[in-house]
Amino acid sequence: MKFPFRKKEAPENAVKRSKLREWLDAGVFAIIAATVIRTFIFEAYCIPSGSMERTLLVNDYLFVSKVSYGPRIPMTPLAIPLVHNKMPLTKYMPSYSTAVQWSYHRLPGFTHIKRNDIVVFNLPEGDTVALEIEERSNYYDLVRRRGREKIWENYQILARPVDKRENIIKRCVAVPGDTLRIRDGVLYINDEKAFIAPESEMPYWVQTADSTELNTDRMDELGLIDAPVTGERKGYFLYNLTPANVATFKSFPVVKNMELDIDKDTADIAVFPHDTAYYRWNEDNFGPLVIPKKGQTVAVNRNTIEIYRRIIQVYEDNKLEEKDGRYFINDKPADAYTFKMDYYWMMGDNRHNSTDSRYWGFVPEDHVVGKAWITWLSYGKDGLRWSRFFKSIK
Repeated sequence: MKFPFRKKEAPENAVKRSKLREWLDAGVFAIIAATVIRTFIFEAYCIPSGSMERTLLVNDYLFVSKVSYGPRIPMTPLAIPLVHNKMPLTKYMPSYSTAVQWSYHRLPGFTHIKRNDIVVFNLPEGDTVALEIEERSNYYDLVRRRGREKIWENYQILARPVDKRENIIKRCVAVPGDTLRIRDGVLYINDEKAFIAPESEMPYWVQTADSTELNTDRMDELGLIDAPVTGERKGYFLYNLTPANVATFKSFPVVKNMELDIDKDTADIAVFPHDTAYYRWNEDNFGPLVIPKKGQTVAVNRNTIEIYRRIIQVYEDNKLEEKDGRYFINDKPADAYTFKMDYYWMMGDNRHNSTDSRYWGFVPEDHVVGKAWITWLSYGKDGLRWSRFFKSIK
């Protein structure tokens, strides 16, 4: 009697795989599977800085969903699997080759970026870095302050493709077509006050009745991480506070006065678009500014060129020149430009401790990596933060 589903025995002359070969096969399969998951489904990410505190904390480990907005097809396909842009155990060695570069394509996702989503994206100004001081200083800011020639003489300069620029995380506060404005530290979108995250922080000068800082044990109970800043104003202490903290402080009998710390400089060259002759903006007083939308046409002239220069020249890869007061795009006279991509405006919830779109401008759609999904692990100075395990991110 024949059994059609009976397992067939290997022929006597079949070559048996060695244990090493079995381990190698299993390892290759695991790397391929992990790479596919990381590229197209979700990726692990660690919060490196306090720009999103206290919505997200340093040493929160996240899963970032690639399928939410649609997975981005790799633009730099020749790369070491499971490594971002540097080879492990090296300082500067790239983990990729630019010999092959693919154009931007994104598979369909479940949704589009919405206002107030927390998004992981490639740093727009990360296209050029000074390797020795990359973690401390922005290349473009260095050039503005010290001059391009001096920076190129003293540091190793590296250009990176879009998908190999550093990954950072911020909240999307404005989407294509929105009008953004900041007045005395308050963000407005389309002339309405923007959403304030419950755990977002702003700096407040706090005056106490006895001119001493508040009880440190009480501050620990409120979750205040940093010690207050002193010395700039006699009798005042600078605390980074959430909206709930502000209400609690106002209830303390010892607190005499509280004032939001506002940047009063009339203009800051570090702030986008880095043109203080036409834009007298700083981090707390900014705009109005319309966020570019695909298909939208804008005027190109001396008043607008610094707003759109990087979009035209870098993000959308056009040749841009100025001759005798006129602008030429791809060698043709141009007094207008039509955007090829959507753009977004990203800001940190810890507003005065965040380098964000106020400093480097718009985030192009091809820089978007994915949507922050859940915190799967978190630890701080006192050990594991169990309450943050598998916490959804909002």
